Amino acid sequence: MVLGLTYIRAISAAGGAPVVVPPLDPEQLEAVLASTDGVCLTGGPDIDPAAYGAEPDPDLGPTDAELDATELALARSAFDRGLPILAICRGSQLLNVALGGTLHQHLPSIAPPAPAPVVHHRQTDPAHRPTHTVSLLPGSGLAATLEAEELRVNSFHHQAVDRLGDGLRATAWASDGTIEGYEAPARPFLLAVQWHAELLAHRRPDQRLFEGLVTASGRTRSRSADAAPLEVAQ
Repeated sequence: MVLGLTYIRAISAAGGAPVVVPPLDPEQLEAVLASTDGVCLTGGPDIDPAAYGAEPDPDLGPTDAELDATELALARSAFDRGLPILAICRGSQLLNVALGGTLHQHLPSIAPPAPAPVVHHRQTDPAHRPTHTVSLLPGSGLAATLEAEELRVNSFHHQAVDRLGDGLRATAWASDGTIEGYEAPARPFLLAVQWHAELLAHRRPDQRLFEGLVTASGRTRSRSADAAPLEVAQ
C-alpha cells in the first residue's frame, strides 16, 4: 500500500491490469484469486523468522505480522492454483518461506567464502543505478526470460534466501554466493529475483520479467471463457 506506482507501471507497460491486494483474511484472498490471472509478490519489510522456525537475529528489521499472514497465504494459494508468479525482493524471500525454505536474516554477518568479494547488498546509490553483477544459470527460465547470462542489478536488502523451498532451483547468484534468483522448473512460470526489477523496468531485461508474467497470465485467462482484461494481483 506504500510502495508507490513502480510495480503498477511496470505491469501496465507489459500489458496487464494491476490489482493491488491489501491485507485480507484467507476467504477474501480466495475470492480475489478466483478472478486473477497471475501474481506479483512485491518488496517490503523483513519477514518474521517465526514463519520458518527461527529465532530473531539481533539485526532483524521491522516486521508486520498482518502483512506476513496475508502474503504467505496469497503465495501458497497462488502456487496451489498454478497461477504464474513473479516475486521481487521481499516477495522472493516470502515465496521461498511459503514453500518451506529459510532465510539469511542479516547478510553482513555472513562472511562470504574466500576469495569471494564483498557485495554491498544495501546500496546508497539511486535505485535506478545498478551496483553489482549477478550471474544467471545458462539455459534456465530466468536467463531465457532476461535474455542474459550476466546482469548488473540494484540492491536494497539485508536478508536473502538460505535453504530453498520445495521444488525450487537457484538460477542467479551475486559474486559473494548470495542467491539472487530462483525458479520452479516444474511450473510454466514461477520466477523470483532479489533485486528491484520494477525500478529498472526502463531496461529491456527487467521489463521482460513483467512481460513474461503478463504473457503467462494470458495463458491462464485463455483457459477461461471470460475475455476480460488480464489482472495481475500485487
